[in-house]
Amino acid sequence: MPDLQKALSDIDAIRTQVARGTQFRGYGPATVALTGLLALLASALQAFALDDPREQIAGYLAIWIGSALVAVATIGAETVTRSRRLHSGLADEMIHAAIEQLIPVGVAGMLLTIVLVRFSAESLWMLPGLWRILFSLGIFASCRLLPRGLFAVGAWYLACGLVCLSVGGSSWSPWAMGIPFGLGQFMMAGILYRALGGFDGEE
Repeated sequence: MPDLQKALSDIDAIRTQVARGTQFRGYGPATVALTGLLALLASALQAFALDDPREQIAGYLAIWIGSALVAVATIGAETVTRSRRLHSGLADEMIHAAIEQLIPVGVAGMLLTIVLVRFSAESLWMLPGLWRILFSLGIFASCRLLPRGLFAVGAWYLACGLVCLSVGGSSWSPWAMGIPFGLGQFMMAGILYRALGGFDGEE
């Protein structure tokens, strides 16, 4: 029995190692592009619903955190189905390898938002820039599993985040969030489309 358990553990380790060395094809270009459109729609909603985001923090956070959750749920649902279709037996390991690159960024973003809202309201103007910088770090961390061209998308988000921090109060503009995320996701969708061989990843 110990030999059997060791053999099973060795097989799991091999499968995990193979998954970490295989390009992940679970992110669909069309769905990624849809999240870019979602960012632009969220900007339009903010412009329509919030007169002054600095005085309406709850509404601002509801719009952008809500949009992020919808985007994550949409991409996550497609990732599972695409991975099971394209990676077959390695799907679970591939999904786990992809997710573990993003979990630290998501947790850091959540905790950073809570801390600023609770203890440093005067620094909340930095949130849009910090969110973009954290997102760029998630993309950089994922590049070893994804097409190399996505490094440019990570650089885009990093640059946008730094510019946002440099302009101060202008970061509250709805388009200061929508345009960088919209263009960034469209850029990502285009790179995925080209690298994976179309929308379904099987061409």
